[in-house]
Amino acid sequence: MSMKLPDLPYELNALEPHVSARTLEYHHGKHHRAYVEKLNKAIENTAYEGLPLESIITRAHSTTHTNVFNNAAQAWNHAFLWNSMSPDGGGEPEGALKEALEANFGSVDNFRTVFKQAATGQFGSGWAWLIQDKGELKVISTDNADTPVAHNQKPLLTLDVWEHAYYLDYQNDRGGYVDTFLENLVNWEFAASNLTSLKAAA
Repeated sequence: MSMKLPDLPYELNALEPHVSARTLEYHHGKHHRAYVEKLNKAIENTAYEGLPLESIITRAHSTTHTNVFNNAAQAWNHAFLWNSMSPDGGGEPEGALKEALEANFGSVDNFRTVFKQAATGQFGSGWAWLIQDKGELKVISTDNADTPVAHNQKPLLTLDVWEHAYYLDYQNDRGGYVDTFLENLVNWEFAASNLTSLKAAA
């Protein structure tokens, strides 16, 4: 069974004016699609074929199968990204997520500061993440296709800081793109659902 490109959880124009339909058309329809298609070719008639995407990532990590890992991780990261953004996003988190952010970062505003630093400080291509690691919430950045999934860390939110994610709308203003995500797009409900499932599994 081959991997399928997941549908966006909203219409192409749903994130406007913050992220344009043109950006999503290229980002999802071309970049994400290419990762899925390249992954299917890379795993055909191999031991990876038929495995769940997360299993492919963890098995290919730290092997010489870099093409498999890179395309599997990017396919997973992008699927997670679409859910990290919402047309109804932004504002303030609530409940257990807000309490966890305050406990680990001092305040929600401090979390935003740390997250922006990670996103803007990532040299070149990569990702900024809010993760849960050994019971604590942390902000990390990863290079290129790397993903917390490969390191036994549980992601709650992510933001793609590869240039293809924002250049059509923001040019070289990565900071403006990150601010817009945190102010208008961040999907707190998605992060909270991931936190809840992690607590249930603990």
